[in-house]
Amino acid sequence: MIGYIKGQVTHLFSDFCFVDVQGVGYRLFIPNSTRQKLSIGMSVILYTHLNVREDALLLYGFITQEEYDLFLQLISVTGIGPRVGLGILSAVNPEGFRLAINQKNVGVLTKIPGIGKKTAERLILELQDKLGDSGQTEAIAESAIASGTTGNDVQAQALQALVALGYNQGEIAPIMRKAGSDVKSVEDLIKLALREFGSGR
Repeated sequence: MIGYIKGQVTHLFSDFCFVDVQGVGYRLFIPNSTRQKLSIGMSVILYTHLNVREDALLLYGFITQEEYDLFLQLISVTGIGPRVGLGILSAVNPEGFRLAINQKNVGVLTKIPGIGKKTAERLILELQDKLGDSGQTEAIAESAIASGTTGNDVQAQALQALVALGYNQGEIAPIMRKAGSDVKSVEDLIKLALREFGSGR
């Protein structure tokens, strides 16, 4: 098992990169979240998973341990292979995915390309106990604040968090208007929005 690859990025493509390790170029398939943090010539450490197939040995690389751990959990789900797992990580960040699982929000999961209702329900069924509820709603809110939202604007912070989950501002705005100023915390507003999205699907 190859635990990680440490070297220099020499090529970047839409879903994979080459990393040179002492003259040997390794092809690593990567999610979009990892690709966005790489640049040609950059020295990097990527955590890796080796997928053994009859016709190929494929390396999947992740820039954070969190992405790597979630990838392993994803491919443990019945019917979810490495390519689908990579697609999920490219479509939604780990915090957003965990929140969707903990909230049992099928609507969020089916927004991910290639994930239908049955697959979304299977992801929830098989991962909810593994991922657990460890305050992910609060984590999403804190992430939204850390990513650049300033001040105490609850709606702005909740908006940032919901965008991270894959919703667009056009979908979110009506719920924000409906909530008005009655909801006082970011966490409560996110939960309210997720309920609204879930009931409308």
